[in-house]
This record gives sequence, C-alpha cells and structure tokens, in this order.
Amino acid sequence: MRTGFAVRAMVVAVASLWAASAVAADLPKATQALLKKAGFDASILSGLDHELVMPQAWIDGVKREPELKILAAWDPKQFREMSAPFRERYPYVKVNYTRGGLLERGNKALMAYQSGRYIADIITSASNVWIDFKEIDGLVDLRTLPNFALLPPENRDDHTGLWIGQKITFRCMAYNTRLVPKEHLPKTWDNLTTDPFWRNGKLAVPDRPSLWLSMLWDAKGPEWATSFMTKMFTEVKPQLRKEGSSAVVGLTAAGETPAFIGAAEYRVKEYAEKGAPVSLHCPEPIPVGVSQLMMLKGSPAPNGAAMFLNWFLSREGQLAQYAGDWSLPVHKDLEKDPRFLPFPDEVVGKSLAVRDEERIRSEYPKMMAVYEPLWKAAGGGALPTDGE
Repeated sequence: MRTGFAVRAMVVAVASLWAASAVAADLPKATQALLKKAGFDASILSGLDHELVMPQAWIDGVKREPELKILAAWDPKQFREMSAPFRERYPYVKVNYTRGGLLERGNKALMAYQSGRYIADIITSASNVWIDFKEIDGLVDLRTLPNFALLPPENRDDHTGLWIGQKITFRCMAYNTRLVPKEHLPKTWDNLTTDPFWRNGKLAVPDRPSLWLSMLWDAKGPEWATSFMTKMFTEVKPQLRKEGSSAVVGLTAAGETPAFIGAAEYRVKEYAEKGAPVSLHCPEPIPVGVSQLMMLKGSPAPNGAAMFLNWFLSREGQLAQYAGDWSLPVHKDLEKDPRFLPFPDEVVGKSLAVRDEERIRSEYPKMMAVYEPLWKAAGGGALPTDGE
C-alpha cells in the first residue's frame, strides 16, 4: 500500500512538473525570466490564457492610437523589466513611461486635465486626488475591464469603478538589525511610547502622516490617535525626516537612524536582498494602503490603456510587478499567498488598519489640526501640501 501510494505521488509530481514546463515553453521569454527571478514555476500562472483575452475592438483600435502615456512611481528600470512581457505580447502598443512624484501624479496631472491637456492616460498612486478627478467626471469606469473581477472588493472601487488597485503596501517599521535589539521591537503602537529605548532620536518619522497615521486615526479613533501623537512628539521625541520614505529606509540601513515608521515592506526587502542590515517589523494594527490605478476619461489612447490595465491585473502582470519591485499582488488568488510576502511572519495573523480613501478625505483635516502643531512645536518645518 505504501509503495503504491509513493508511486502514485511520484506520477502526480512528474505530471505537474511536465505541465508547468509545457506552460513555461509557451510564455514570453520576458515572463520566463521574471518567473526565474521571483523563484516561481509556471504553475503560478495557471489560468492565464483566460485572463489574457482582450476584446477585438481594443486590438483593432489601439493600432490607430498615439503612444500610451503612463505616469507612475516605479523606477524606470523597474518599469522596463515589469512591462517587458506586455511589450513582447503586444508589440504594436507604443508605451511612453514617465516616473513622477506625488505632486506630478496628483495635483499637476489634475491641473493639466482641467486645462484640456493629457500628460498621461494612466496614473498610479495619486493619493486622494482621485476624488478631485471623480468630482469633475475625469475618470473611466474600469468595471468594463474583464479582469476587474479578479480583484477582491477592498482592492477596487466597487461603487463607481473609478480606480483599481496597483499594489498592497504594509506601512510598518524599518529597523537596523545592528542597532535595535529584538526585545525592543514593539508589539503594538502604544509600546513605542512606553519603552524608554525609543526616546531621543532612536526613531524617525516622515513628514507625511498620510502614509501610516491616517489608518491608525481611522482604526483606533481620534481620542487614541491624539494621545499617541502627543506622547510621540513630547516624550519619544523622534527624528523628523523630510526625505521620501524610500530614502529613509536607505538611511536606516546605513545606520543614520535606528528605525523608521512608515516604511513599505517592498523597499525594505530591496535593501535586505542587497545584504544591508535592515529588516521589517509591524506593530498592530498594521497600516495598509492600496495604491490606485486610474484611467483618464477622453484620453487619446483609450484602447492601449485598457489593454495595459487588463494585462496588469492578470497573473502575469501581477507577477511582473512583483518580480520588478517586490510589490504585493492585488489579484484575489495571489494576494494571500505567503510566498509573495517578503516578511510573512510580520504580517500573517495580525490585525490590519486598511486605508479608506473616502473616509480619510473627511478625517484627514481633523487629524492634521492635531498633528501639525505638534510637528512644528517639535522643530519640524512646513508639511507638504500636495497629495492629501
């Protein structure tokens, strides 16, 4: 009996490997390279053929369109790598990529649109400026994308379809493993204010509380958040950093600050993969943001934009982004796969505080009425006015 079971198991395993090899042979070379880089076999893309079906009208229409303009936050090198399978599959779609900061992706893109100019057909991560676009009827309803259904409700705008998730980001603490003993890593956010270890500059906070504190304000309430902020600035006395959050992860790895609040897990992974003494720790509840993708209404390249977005939501598009910059997938069958989590022990099983853009729109001014005076009294200068 045991021998028979072993033989059957071996047959199943060999068949699975053969199937994965057969699928891999039909994939674009760029996809095969990304699978290898990410450490997956082709079985992770099971069902991809169905997800890559595009309406014929898009394929016919895109050949008459100008280049597709994408404005996002990926590094140019990352975008070239992650978009390689798309360009290999659809060489007739001309893509022009521009990397821009939050101001460019948000307010500047909005002002251009209001004046009748398109600096992009697709925009990512514009914070809650998407609501301004919504109010002037400037966004396409993306529920027309076949792959819209592949996203769970929290990763898409079910009410109007005006945005889809680009990536999930856990906003935790980056810490230098040589400077922070594990026994001082806080289980909850309150532990940061009660443990004397973190006082007098051992901790750094960014000048964008929208990255992490907005979610805690919403999840734990204004009373708790007000008390937490007051203790943070008057007792803990953190470093007040104006650099971008990605840059401060690098400073943490270099030892300029022992730890930093608001770090994205994929940036920490990038440095850790290079051998830097940096890791991630997530107090509870974990602030979680879903970066958004939007398509501007009336853009010159609607078919190219629809094709790119539909591809991006497929397993291949999600794998490509993950292999390009370690961003967590928004695809319903991939987002909870622990193999995609760079620090699964820091996330799995913990409570989450998920960002709600529409609620934050009304709550953010209330939070800033408390936060900004504390920030300035602690020696911080003017806070950025773009984004929120």
